[in-house]
Amino acid sequence: EVFQHSSKAVCHHFNGTERVRFLEKYIYNRQLYLHFDSDVGYFVADSPVSESAVRYLNSQSEILEDRRSAVDRYCRHNYEVSTPFLVGRQ
Repeated sequence: EVFQHSSKAVCHHFNGTERVRFLEKYIYNRQLYLHFDSDVGYFVADSPVSESAVRYLNSQSEILEDRRSAVDRYCRHNYEVSTPFLVGRQ
């Protein structure tokens, strides 16, 4: 049997960088089991199996602070770096 674990981080930009949402999804065997949403500010369980993992992740202040800062560190930074290149290509 093969077990597959993956994650995917996505940035949603609304009106440039005026409003930015960071969403990180954790998938196990093609099933979403937990995610972090910067609008909520903490990890959310998407299945009963992941509730203990979510309790652990939400109890770790360093992990939460890292994910919360991803809006600026990851999303806004990459938007600022990519926009001149992408706008110039239209």
